[in-house]
Amino acid sequence: MIVNGRSARVLFAGGGTGGHLFPGIAVARELRRRDPEWQVVFVGAGRALEVRVLSREGFALERVRAVGLVGHSPLAVTMGLAQLPMAFLDAWRLLKGFQPDIVVGLGGYSSGPVVLLAALGRIATLLMEQNAVPGVTNRLLGRVVQSAAVSYDETRSCFGTKGFVSGNPVRAGFFKVEPPRSTVTEPRILVIGGSQGAHALNVAMVEAAPVFAQAPRSVRITHQSGETDLEMVREGYRSAGVTARVEAFFESMDTEMSDADVVVCRAGATTLAELAATGRPAILVPYPHAANDHQRLNAALFQKHGAVDVIDPDELTATLLGQRLLALAVDDDRRLARADATRRLGMPDAAGTVADRIERLIAGKES
Repeated sequence: MIVNGRSARVLFAGGGTGGHLFPGIAVARELRRRDPEWQVVFVGAGRALEVRVLSREGFALERVRAVGLVGHSPLAVTMGLAQLPMAFLDAWRLLKGFQPDIVVGLGGYSSGPVVLLAALGRIATLLMEQNAVPGVTNRLLGRVVQSAAVSYDETRSCFGTKGFVSGNPVRAGFFKVEPPRSTVTEPRILVIGGSQGAHALNVAMVEAAPVFAQAPRSVRITHQSGETDLEMVREGYRSAGVTARVEAFFESMDTEMSDADVVVCRAGATTLAELAATGRPAILVPYPHAANDHQRLNAALFQKHGAVDVIDPDELTATLLGQRLLALAVDDDRRLARADATRRLGMPDAAGTVADRIERLIAGKES
């Protein structure tokens, strides 16, 4: 896309977690697929995940000195407020230097200063809201941006006439996986707790390992534990005699999901979108401390469509998780029904829908 005689420039602001970052990458890939000359820059807090993933993807990363304010101690909030002027200075310098044609907010605190200054400077702006309930940053920015892409119809009203349902963009590889196996003799279980792992899931799975070891059918587990619990999880499976591959982080989640018969995970919006794209049944254990309890609401939307089983985090025990997981894994009819319901929730055109709106905003065809 050409703007004023040069290639179009887009700035994706936010990230920090995979749930915010990966949808932006999916849209950036779609823009580059349409025109390889798109100039793309991401801006975030400079977390290790952002650096690693964006370096692998070949996208530039700029840093804004912003920190989160919600859910932190009074001292942390005070320090965060004191740092706000530096965050706005970083954002101003970035916008002046890169001169984007549009700024896309991905959610998260580091998007706030960049998107706000862009909107005040009459640069085209769009938000991407992955969850059923918008986070604080997106709720505030929704008042000044031009448009907001949401994952669920239930969320559109939060942004008034600016909201449109796009679905949550995921990388194209998730839509190219093989269908689930019709018959399972050795269930393949994938456990993922987000980009940092999930301690409660790690502990519950390790404590349930003896249940898996004594099951009528042997199971094969692939587990993303995060760095902190890596050795504990590996040793737990090893001691119980359960076949397991445990890694801190998986670079190719589409491949891991493709190989799985059942997934155990949190209820982050991007994880759910990836489940829907691959058509894999899951047992969800929502993160209980998510802002606005959005993971429970995300899970409820999928459960309403018969796509997943949900275990309330307050009721999570190794026994309950082990029993529910094995029951689903060995029941081919129920597992395939869940898989079919999950796939029906997938929106393969989500990245394209957001990319269309980006192009229209730049061209001045959207108010």
